[in-house]
Amino acid sequence: MARTHSKKRGKSKSKKPIKKVIPSWVKYKAKEVELLITKYGKEGKSPSQIGILLRDEYGIPDAKILTNKTVSKILAEKKLLKAIPEDMVALIKKDLAIRKHIEGNKHDQTARIGLTLTENKINKLARYYKSKGKIEKTWKFDPQKAKIYLG
Repeated sequence: MARTHSKKRGKSKSKKPIKKVIPSWVKYKAKEVELLITKYGKEGKSPSQIGILLRDEYGIPDAKILTNKTVSKILAEKKLLKAIPEDMVALIKKDLAIRKHIEGNKHDQTARIGLTLTENKINKLARYYKSKGKIEKTWKFDPQKAKIYLG
C-alpha cells in the first residue's frame, strides 16, 4: 500500500513475534500491570509512553498478552484516556510547528505545502475517529484554537 501524499511504498521493519504466550521471565501479574498503567495514566503519560516505560523499566514486552486488554482500553475503563487520540495530537503539534516556521519564513513554499498536507491528514483522521465514535461528531480542526486541543 502506498503512502498518503506520495506514491512511495513503506519501508520494511521488524514485527512483533506471532507467539502470544506470556514469556517465562515476566514476573508481573495482570493486576499489577493494570495498576502500573493507571499510575502512569494519572501522571498524564500517553498510551505509547506507558508501553515504552513498561518495556524498558519493568521488562514487560506486551501488556496485551498479560492483561488481554490494550493499554488504551485499560485507560479508557479508568477514564484516564484523553479526549483526542494520540496520533491526532502528534499531527496537531506538527501543524503548530509548521505554522511557527512559516511566521518567520514567509516565502517557504515547501513548508506551505507541508502545512496543507498535514491539515489534510488531520481532517482525514478526524473523519475516521468521528465514524468510530472516538471524538464527537461536531469536532472540527481550527488552527487558531489548536493549542486548546493539546491542553
